[in-house]
Amino acid sequence: VSQSRYPGTKALNTQYSQLESGYQQYDQIEKGEITAPNFALSDTEGKRVELSQFRGQLVLIDFWASWCGPCRQENPKLVRIYNKFKRKNFTILSVSLDDDATKWKTAIAQDGLVWKNHVSDLRGWNSGMPGLYGFDGIPFTVLVNPDGKIIGRGLRGHALEDKIANFYSKTP
Repeated sequence: VSQSRYPGTKALNTQYSQLESGYQQYDQIEKGEITAPNFALSDTEGKRVELSQFRGQLVLIDFWASWCGPCRQENPKLVRIYNKFKRKNFTILSVSLDDDATKWKTAIAQDGLVWKNHVSDLRGWNSGMPGLYGFDGIPFTVLVNPDGKIIGRGLRGHALEDKIANFYSKTP
């Protein structure tokens, strides 16, 4: 069938291709086939922290910012999840899209983000993180298994907690 004769066909084919590509990526994530891109950013004291330092742990990369209302609302849930799983080789690596160090550090204290891994390049949306991890809104999470493979993206609340619990239920 000629696409020029039926203009809707081209649009449908494009949508189908996008859906198929999205499903393939989802399937690869579910199977743990995509390696999380490594990065190095400075922590609240200026020390460089690399994602690769956390190999051997289940890591939740949490992209957020002090000025993001939904992020701040999600933080108590992250604290609860962290406290529930921290003794099982689980940690959170918080990556801030702030551009003001004082506001960033104040939000960490105010929200009781007790894990020690907080990093940022203080470039806001000009950070390389949205491009590297393919997101355009926050909060955004990426769950990385101990082998450095992505096993979940964009999970929050109960879906995130269930994914972590499921991971540990399959791990001896």
